[in-house]
Amino acid sequence: MKSLFLSLAAMAMLVAAPVLAQEQALGEKAPMITAPLMGIDGKANTLLDLKGDNGLLVIFSCNTCPFVVGNAHKTEGWEGRYNGLAELAESLNIGMVLVNSNEAKREGDDSLPAMKNHAMEAGYTMPYVVDEGSKLANACGARTTPHVYLYNSNLELAYRGAIDDNVNRAEEVKERYLDMAMRRMAEGKKIKTTETKAVGCSIKRVQR
Repeated sequence: MKSLFLSLAAMAMLVAAPVLAQEQALGEKAPMITAPLMGIDGKANTLLDLKGDNGLLVIFSCNTCPFVVGNAHKTEGWEGRYNGLAELAESLNIGMVLVNSNEAKREGDDSLPAMKNHAMEAGYTMPYVVDEGSKLANACGARTTPHVYLYNSNLELAYRGAIDDNVNRAEEVKERYLDMAMRRMAEGKKIKTTETKAVGCSIKRVQR
């Protein structure tokens, strides 16, 4: 199982990516909070609109990466845990949004219609929006799908990185990084693990 995870990681790293800005630092304010982001429902929302009383969970995601959607029977991918996270977020008064920043695939697998179809097939219960020009991903320094950014009630970055420690099987997870970060943040407690390594496919930016 471990070798499969490593092979998936190696596959993701093979995809060339542009040099990126430094990742957003913990404690920094969320960028672009009033910029409109078009959702699959045809409505534009801002991060400020989507924020809950106790914060906002932003997950950079897509329609095709095996780290997100899985790979036949070899790995589940993290997508199957999205709705559970949405339920937890709602119970904790934390907003949640999935952001698709794959601008280089916007005319294909990551077009708005494709996003809408994928969300329906996967049964998403949270907003799924387009990051036009990968601007939000660039501002955050997001690199992979998935890549988690959890902001507190002041929209300051409280946790970033991975959802948990096992992309292959949910029942084999030992460290639920995001779950614990959300719970402790909502309770006003110090988050014990504030950053982990995000593992996934590179965000498909337009090469300039």
